[in-house]
Amino acid sequence: MSTDSIEKVSIVISKGSLEGIYPGLIMANGARAEGIEANLFFTFFGLDAIHRARIDAIKVATVGNPGMHIPTLIGLLPGMSAIATKMMEHKMEKLDIPPIHEFIEMIGDTGAGLYACKASVDMFGFTKDDFVEQVQDIITVGEFYEIAAGGQIIFT
Repeated sequence: MSTDSIEKVSIVISKGSLEGIYPGLIMANGARAEGIEANLFFTFFGLDAIHRARIDAIKVATVGNPGMHIPTLIGLLPGMSAIATKMMEHKMEKLDIPPIHEFIEMIGDTGAGLYACKASVDMFGFTKDDFVEQVQDIITVGEFYEIAAGGQIIFT
């Protein structure tokens, strides 16, 4: 067992659902609380977590999510995603876990790096103005690797 401590983590967030976004935010927040450098790289549908118009409309995925423990057919019913999202938000509120937009602000305020993936931004036709102010830059995968160098890369 190694006694080396982790000094830097770079976390890739690629999913646009509550259960796809929160793990990365919680890990980044925890890293910063421990004095560990943290960078977040948002790609594909993970961009919704930093997109001004979408950040407050993120839902729980009820279809194709085995962790929901409900049949796919039930997950397809109108309103199921909204109900699951409200239930999850209520539970998180009880645990004092902030909504995504507040969490992004908190993490940005700690000095963590927040970056959008250039290929995904170009693919979806976004610009830097589409993102919350905490996003420092739109970068390529190569630039992400440069920022991540010497640390751990975590894909959530």
